[in-house]
Amino acid sequence: MPTVVRCWRCQDEHIPQVFCPACEALQPLPPDIDYFTVFGLARDPVLDEQALANTYYDLSRQLHPDLHQTGTAEEQEASLQNTAVLNRAYRTLRDPVQRGQYWLELNGEQLGKENNKVPPDLALLVFEVQEQLAAVREAQSAGTDDARAGLKSELTQVWDDLDDRMQGLQQKLAANFSKWRQADDASDLLSGLKRVLSEMAYLRTLTRDVEKALSIF
Repeated sequence: MPTVVRCWRCQDEHIPQVFCPACEALQPLPPDIDYFTVFGLARDPVLDEQALANTYYDLSRQLHPDLHQTGTAEEQEASLQNTAVLNRAYRTLRDPVQRGQYWLELNGEQLGKENNKVPPDLALLVFEVQEQLAAVREAQSAGTDDARAGLKSELTQVWDDLDDRMQGLQQKLAANFSKWRQADDASDLLSGLKRVLSEMAYLRTLTRDVEKALSIF
């Protein structure tokens, strides 16, 4: 059974949403509302990111506290509360990795301890990148200009390689998402989803480390 709330103004009962469908009064969203419901979406990992952004900006304008300064105390409080919820929901759903992790949680799953280790496919890459980053730190204190220039070129290539790999994983993630609707046995899809999300999380960390190193040149 879906959660039902009661409008503070007209007492109409409805599923949680930003505005009452009966009297259009601004409604306080429940603190435990799922982020898909905030945007009126089904719990589906596949979504139209541009439509999500459009809905977000539209709701942001409608919820802006300045529009409710002369409203009731209930409306003023709902404006502030809902804006915070809306921002959290948008940050989560617009990002494929966060969306995937959140969708797992909604379905009683999580990456788990076995996914906190460096994925085997990335172990060698992680080692090589960390070695190059250590060389950069050493060159910054004792290296020549030529050595630093060479390291910068190498790091730029590393960043390009990481970006290419991330794009490949994004395609795998999108393909995995699209299969859940027709899946009869989700066990293989679940393990695949966890593996891709784990790899993407590690790649993001590596990419940030490389970007930080490049910024000092």
